[in-house]
Amino acid sequence: MKHYLVIQLARFGDLIQTKRLLATLCARADARVHLCVDRSLAPLAGLVYPDVTLHPVTAHGTGLSGLQAIRAMLVDNREAFARLREIDFSRVYNLNYSGLNYRLAALFDPEKVDGHAWNNGQELITQWPSMAMRWSDQRKISINLVDFWGGYCPDMIAPEAVNPPAEGKGGGIGVVLAGRESRRSLPTDILARIMAATAQKSRAERVVLLGGASEFAAGQSVLKLLPAGIQARTRNLAGKTDWTDLVDTVGSLDMLLTPDTGTMHLAAHLGTPVHAFFLSSAWCFETGPYGAGHTVYQAVTPCLPCLETRPCDYGVTCLKAFADPSFIRFMATHKAEHMPEGMIAFESRFDALGQTYAPVAGTDPDADQRAKFRRFVLSHLTGMESGVSDLDTLFAQRIYRERDWIARTTSRRTALF
Repeated sequence: MKHYLVIQLARFGDLIQTKRLLATLCARADARVHLCVDRSLAPLAGLVYPDVTLHPVTAHGTGLSGLQAIRAMLVDNREAFARLREIDFSRVYNLNYSGLNYRLAALFDPEKVDGHAWNNGQELITQWPSMAMRWSDQRKISINLVDFWGGYCPDMIAPEAVNPPAEGKGGGIGVVLAGRESRRSLPTDILARIMAATAQKSRAERVVLLGGASEFAAGQSVLKLLPAGIQARTRNLAGKTDWTDLVDTVGSLDMLLTPDTGTMHLAAHLGTPVHAFFLSSAWCFETGPYGAGHTVYQAVTPCLPCLETRPCDYGVTCLKAFADPSFIRFMATHKAEHMPEGMIAFESRFDALGQTYAPVAGTDPDADQRAKFRRFVLSHLTGMESGVSDLDTLFAQRIYRERDWIARTTSRRTALF
């Protein structure tokens, strides 16, 4: 039996987006797959990945007081590290750039670590994530994060096998009130209008508002703005669901209305249709819902996608399309002529590399260059040439380093063993 370890210490959404990598490893013969996660996400990981052995550590200190966090870091983590060190892993996939990730990497032979490795006190980044860092300034043509993490394995499973096709389950509409990044979320008045139009069109008998405890007040504000009939059918569950409740609720819905959130990725994992609102720093080609049957309403202004860590100098102009009455008309009619300026409606699709999105209303000016970039990335991952264009050469010159030309023909093969 071969043991494989994936170290994923990021947040809720990242845990779900690691699915293609984990599913690929689970599909290998005689494989036992291990997952190291933040302790607060271990219950969710157990629900989402029941066939994976979990190794919880304290990375974020979520829900812990100062002294509890110190004890967890100094005592509990030390015990977890010791257990990990006892296992003879064939390969370790260390996915995050953080001090704790590098401390974990130091437990293992650096020749067995992909991603963020540690060798004699030196922090190292292996070829595939290094390439991604070089293309990170070309976000409009980037690839989905699920496919990026899946790309650590040259034998990654087919994209269609990652999540089930989305179909309604009969349980009404779910609405995620907000994401962690404020500019990615819709204001309550805009969200209430979209909710009301969607509930009326679908004749939903049940609407649930979802989020953390900090979103409960926003949920109450949304409720007050809804028509009386829809208000009577709506429950504010923000802060009232544990992980099991959230999985059960999201898995029962006909659709989920949401910004770019972990709950969105959970819905895609469960095969619940997603209607996602992407604006500000959220870009669907990077972090859109994975699977067939999802819709993304992507704001497209010249300043997007931006960085959430930087202040917006344009008055969050990407919100204007969502506030435009034409958007409500489009959601009711699905006629392209009703799509407001500054937005594209995308439907989820697959190609040979993985998840992509096709415009059903609005024009995607980057489609041709994105397709060529995806062909270049697929060629790198598979080692197959499909004809070399001038643009392929430009990508190679920008993304490869001299040592990568040798690694391209060797390391992608040895990563299997």
